[in-house]
Amino acid sequence: MKPVTLLGLLFLFGVVCRADGEGEVRSPTVLGLMDQQFTINGSPAFLVGFSYYGALGASGQTLERDLDAMREAGFNWLRVWATWDSFGENVSAVNADGTAREFYLRRLRQVVAECNRRGMVVDVTLARGERKENDAPGVHIENAEAHMRAVREIVEALRPLPNWYLDLANERDVRDDRFVSVEELGKLRERARELNPSLLVTASFGGHDLTKRDVADVLQIVGADFLAVHRPRHAGSPQQTAERTREVLTMVNQLQFKAPVHHQEPFRRGYARWEPTAEDFLTDLRGAMEGGAAGWCFHNGATKTSVDGQPRRSFDLRQHALIDQLDSEERQVVRSIRNLLTEGTAFRED
Repeated sequence: MKPVTLLGLLFLFGVVCRADGEGEVRSPTVLGLMDQQFTINGSPAFLVGFSYYGALGASGQTLERDLDAMREAGFNWLRVWATWDSFGENVSAVNADGTAREFYLRRLRQVVAECNRRGMVVDVTLARGERKENDAPGVHIENAEAHMRAVREIVEALRPLPNWYLDLANERDVRDDRFVSVEELGKLRERARELNPSLLVTASFGGHDLTKRDVADVLQIVGADFLAVHRPRHAGSPQQTAERTREVLTMVNQLQFKAPVHHQEPFRRGYARWEPTAEDFLTDLRGAMEGGAAGWCFHNGATKTSVDGQPRRSFDLRQHALIDQLDSEERQVVRSIRNLLTEGTAFRED
């Protein structure tokens, strides 16, 4: 398991800490690692989460409604982007040059603190990229220097909170403006570790099954703590997840690592011609658990086939809560999670 800082130990002994005005933190949620599993407060925990990308644009009331509803349904983590455009409004915690946007950085602290109170883990994701035609100015990180600055701002702002991990660069191996080399990622990882030695850090892959070279690059060169996988999105994908997970874990073991496999961003509705059903999502989750993964995400986002992207789901939370934007298939997934997790304890591989 990752070492816990002195502050983390104080948390564990019940010391009350302030989170920059976002309320008192009691009974903290401490994320860690044990072999190829995540831990929460020292106990092995399968992370079952949901995409909540536009969280920094949500009102306090929306945030509380969504967190309470999803926690009650059995979810214990969520993915938030610190660099995000909500349909023309920049809700990023940092500028394109990596400097802090204090209003949204405070919102990020609030999200992580609210999750901490509820026993939930937060994935905080950064993204490299150039401005697209319809994007708000300054959304994605523009270069290596800015990226280093952004890592510092985020890690320092969230350092008192023990319930989050950092994705250094979303889909960093895609050969477009998202690309970040493993050498640069290694420097970013080193900086994050200097600022917070107990922070878990990864760098996610872009929409493909992993090769041994992929695994070696991220574990050996970058020094990532776990693998954040984005599998291909097609109708046969859910049935393949168990076997693909086993294959990746075999590669990890062959390289003599003990890194978890985390299915951070699977398929979703509203993305392409194939519209996955509730059973597809649940099959994918079962496969992740059967194959020995450490976590899985209920991905959701805007509708590509509608003119205005509605329902936008987690991609835009300014006007509507996520739970109010899910369609009938997605609501069925949410209703089924708790029972499936109970069922999953019977077949989860050690």
